Amino acid sequence: MSEPIRVLFVSTSNASRSILAEAILRRAGGPAYEAYSAGIAPTSAVADLALRILDDAGFEHDALRSKSISEYLDQPFDFVITVCDDARLVCPVFNGADQSLHWGYGDPEGLAGSEEERLAAYRVLFAQLGQRVRQFLLVTDRATASSAG
Repeated sequence: MSEPIRVLFVSTSNASRSILAEAILRRAGGPAYEAYSAGIAPTSAVADLALRILDDAGFEHDALRSKSISEYLDQPFDFVITVCDDARLVCPVFNGADQSLHWGYGDPEGLAGSEEERLAAYRVLFAQLGQRVRQFLLVTDRATASSAG
């Protein structure tokens, strides 16, 4: 078996978008992928509504925490994916990363409105990230299979 494909998701705060993407890829990619997330300016905790979305979907999240990108600067990644426009502008270059991708999503944490309205925005984000991760898996699985053959 070959080495897992290492993916780092980067956002500004590492409280919502990158955390959700990491959780989705961990589950959907299985042992063929190693998923991580980090923030340019991380918060002290993962957003409560992000954790609620993961709970509602039956995702394990005890190991997820808001982390600084500096924790990963000396590590190799196959893909570095920014999930917000602000992070894209300041994300450092990771030597050895085969691909840098950008998936721009708004931050549901900063939205005004009731908790139910904000939770609805998190559900939309979770669904969008799930679809994007599935597309990513189709492309990387296909590329891995063709390079092995």
